[in-house]
Amino acid sequence: ARFYDVDDGVVRISGVDVRDATFPWLLSRVAVVLQDVALAHESVHDNIALGRPDATREQVEAAARAACIHERVTRLPHGEEGGFLSGGERQRVTLARAYLQDAPVLVLDEATAQADPASERDIHQALSRLAAGRTVIIIAHRLSTIRDADQILVVDAGHITERGTHEELLAAGGRYAAMWRSQDLSEETEAAALTAQVEPLGAEAAGQEEE
Repeated sequence: ARFYDVDDGVVRISGVDVRDATFPWLLSRVAVVLQDVALAHESVHDNIALGRPDATREQVEAAARAACIHERVTRLPHGEEGGFLSGGERQRVTLARAYLQDAPVLVLDEATAQADPASERDIHQALSRLAAGRTVIIIAHRLSTIRDADQILVVDAGHITERGTHEELLAAGGRYAAMWRSQDLSEETEAAALTAQVEPLGAEAAGQEEE
């Protein structure tokens, strides 16, 4: 996307050095979904349509459905104003925008960073639709986001230190495997803690009901 240019080598899209491309052409080929979501003070429809200003209402709604956000938009208390959306919902609006843009290259920077577990599931579902037939580059610390990638690169201090599929990197027993175990264990611990909190409450509620 040319936020930075390479110090050495070349980045090409469709065989074209990005430094030789016009920005309108480049932006038509690359859709970017950033970690920090910035929505315009317009309707959700208008925010999605930024991906393709000439899109019809039906096309915008189809993109919203693909991004698992259409149903939420129809339940907004004050029309379609984007200010009433949570972080994960705003993330899905930007995914709908990228879906509508229909660029062949998609760059996702921490796409699930602001999502709660329910929103994360919806985002993963939206990504599976959005990724079809495209080159997708995902930057993520939440490893569940990249588990199914064709190739995972572990970057440490600016250098690629590991490369492979999820299974290959787990078998290698390196940095990726250690991070995966750490995140997997923390999720199990969190689930166990939630269960421990729920069980006494359920017993107390049952006791009150018997009384």
